[in-house]
Amino acid sequence: MRLMILVLSLVLGIVPLLGVGWILANGMLTLWPPAATVDGLFMTLILLMLSACFLLNAYWEARDQGLLPKKSAAAPAKTPAAKAS
Repeated sequence: MRLMILVLSLVLGIVPLLGVGWILANGMLTLWPPAATVDGLFMTLILLMLSACFLLNAYWEARDQGLLPKKSAAAPAKTPAAKAS
């Protein structure tokens, strides 16, 4: 079940990026010279945010399943050595 969530998150994270490519191909947003229609600009921002949310969820799922290494916990503080008297 969790693998299905990971795959679905990856697919739903990539599909909006294809939409951004379509917007660039149609000329609603051009990189050079910089120009954009209001529709193209806001649709691009919305699609990028959707993609970021799903890809972040995919990252968390992959990390929880052990496909990506987790950050190691901070090393415990060393206790000061006893003074030799």
